[in-house]
Amino acid sequence: MAFSAHEPEGLRGPQFDGAWVDELGCPAVDKGSNQPNVFLDPKSSESFLPRHSDGRRDELIQHQYLRALHGYWSDPDNNPEATEYAGRMLDMSRAFVWAWDARPYPWFPARDHFWADGGNWRRGHWITGRASARTLASVVTEICARAGLTRIDTRRLHGFVRGYLVPEVGDARRALQPLMLAYGFDAIERDGQVVFRMRTGESDAALSEPDLAVSDDLESRLIETRGPEAEQAGRVRLRFFEADGDHETVAEESVLPDEQTHAVSETYVALSLTRAEGRQIAERWLTEARLARDSARFALPPSRLPLGAGDVVTLPGEDAPTRFRIDRVEVTDRRIVDAVRVDPDVYEAAAFPDTPATLRPFVPAVPVMPVFLDLPLMRGDEVPHAPHLALSASPWPGSVAIYDSPVDGDYALNGLFAARAVIGRLETPLFAAPSGRIDRGAPVQVRLFSGALSSITDAAFLSGGNLLAVGDGTPGGWELFQARDATMAGPRRWRLSHRLRGRFGTDGVMPEIWPAGSLVVRLDARVRQIDLAAGARRIARHYRIGPALRPYDDPAYVHRVEAFDGIGLRPYAPAHLRVAAEAGGLRATWVRRTRIDGDDWSLAEVPLGEETEAYRVRVIRDGTILREATVSGPRWDYGAAALSGDLSGGPVTLRVAQLSARFGAGPEARLDLPVG
Repeated sequence: MAFSAHEPEGLRGPQFDGAWVDELGCPAVDKGSNQPNVFLDPKSSESFLPRHSDGRRDELIQHQYLRALHGYWSDPDNNPEATEYAGRMLDMSRAFVWAWDARPYPWFPARDHFWADGGNWRRGHWITGRASARTLASVVTEICARAGLTRIDTRRLHGFVRGYLVPEVGDARRALQPLMLAYGFDAIERDGQVVFRMRTGESDAALSEPDLAVSDDLESRLIETRGPEAEQAGRVRLRFFEADGDHETVAEESVLPDEQTHAVSETYVALSLTRAEGRQIAERWLTEARLARDSARFALPPSRLPLGAGDVVTLPGEDAPTRFRIDRVEVTDRRIVDAVRVDPDVYEAAAFPDTPATLRPFVPAVPVMPVFLDLPLMRGDEVPHAPHLALSASPWPGSVAIYDSPVDGDYALNGLFAARAVIGRLETPLFAAPSGRIDRGAPVQVRLFSGALSSITDAAFLSGGNLLAVGDGTPGGWELFQARDATMAGPRRWRLSHRLRGRFGTDGVMPEIWPAGSLVVRLDARVRQIDLAAGARRIARHYRIGPALRPYDDPAYVHRVEAFDGIGLRPYAPAHLRVAAEAGGLRATWVRRTRIDGDDWSLAEVPLGEETEAYRVRVIRDGTILREATVSGPRWDYGAAALSGDLSGGPVTLRVAQLSARFGAGPEARLDLPVG
């Protein structure tokens, strides 16, 4: 059956057998229950506030409306059995609240640049993000119940608690005090019952001077005093958890307009509040403190026995009656009362902008790109056998964890990396060049996955600045070089020139060409060593690397099996390998280099850097070792007979490598010996 909207009353009456409430709700705005069907949207011509509403955000009225509606219609006395079908006239199992949004909270509404209606949520019908909140009365009741206190009255408590943390185990008083401070209510003992009620400043009784008793303890019927202003802080700061966002600890501050000092009274409450609510609380505290400078002391006769702590009385004043809240009552033959000044306007919430909460952007858990670098000593204070790790991901997950184990299981945390390294690939080849002098060849172009490069001064360049690694991606396949000039050639593209090649002994492993596609890593504080026991060197271990906020068995983790030689222990290749005729044969000589403290020019000889000085000498033709010897000094005699026999088959290559007791042979210096 169809009904016209011009006759809405036609839907009422006993002629119907049932009803289905498919949409019910109330806006989270002041006095929203006055007109629960209106919707506030500045972009709509149908945008209205409920009758008599001041427009402030108010989730409590929304909560109470839904509670009252469900409570009323769930009562069988109000919802009788239907006559035409089984069930109640109003089926509350099919009563749907408007609205639960499919968009994820708190990104909706905080990301209002994505969703244009995000601002409407704050005073709209949504229960998304609000359904888990509690009334202040229910929280206070629970705290009291845990302390065994059941004779309480919370009917006059009004407040909306989004979240509250009790950081320490303690008594009920300690748990209730932050709530009392933040929401502004008192706990009063009346007739063997603890009564909780909000501070409103509304007067409970008006007292004239004849209503006050005469007491020998008081100089007059009414004594009014004002405390010194110096004892009052003119600036109040409240720290709390910001609601509707990442729940970061934030602060709101209130300052008296005539405040001249920088003294701050700071308080922390473990409550989830909006910034507007935090500012309102700070404003109330500051105004309450200023009014409380005015105090009154007077006596009451037995006829005023019902008045007690927490009650507000109106006392006569010089210009106008003044309200005071009773804070303390001393019972003798009279009731001696201490009270402080209050004003109802203090407890009217001021209107402050309800700005969106701070919210970190969502970062998907994508696999990271781990690059292991088994590098030589650069500063000298590194762990010689431990590898370095560079990480990159887009987007960066915030922090990355690395776990390791001898087997693929029972992993232990090895370390955390908070920063993304500067990693890229060569777009043009990098050809070999002599080490120890400036490479002025053509610029090489690099495309970075993330980060940036920059040029540096000559002084910084000669001090080791702009150190980079280029390699094939294997742990030990890296050459270190520096580039003074870094020029941007396009988005994420850089041209590197004025280079120093083969740094820190990597000239011994420099190939003829690093082809396009080779990895490039900037070596700075973001590239760090991982933990590796000395006994685990050259033993394959399992590594899992991924977002630190996820477990290591998450699909976002990358699994690698790697073993590391400990390049920091590797000797450098000898320098200046030469041969000279000697007794019909040849004498080979070379200059020893060191991996430790080699830049100290004040020494006559660089430190050895190894347990003993030893070299391996080889004579090789086409990959076949013709002759091998171990010598303890930087020379070797190639006898005439041996030389003649070896050269009879064609040219040979003389190769010399320094030996390390822990690493073995380092890179070789090479010299071709032609026939004749």
